[in-house]
Amino acid sequence: MENKPTGDYVVIKAIEDGVNVIGLTRGTDTRFHHSEKLDKGEVMIAQFTEHTSAIKVRGHAKILTSQGEIESEPKK
Repeated sequence: MENKPTGDYVVIKAIEDGVNVIGLTRGTDTRFHHSEKLDKGEVMIAQFTEHTSAIKVRGHAKILTSQGEIESEPKK
């Protein structure tokens, strides 16, 4: 079974070391299915698929989507 894209790409650029990017499943139970850790300057390009319904970003990062750009807060 293929992971067919169902949405736009999301670009995440870490502004600090240790930014966590977590993929969440879709369905009746929302669960973590993938996690990446980015260091300062690293960029991740993610895409929503039939299995990924949400992406959580923890740490200071710049996030670019087709809806615009947002910057997450630094870890405390």
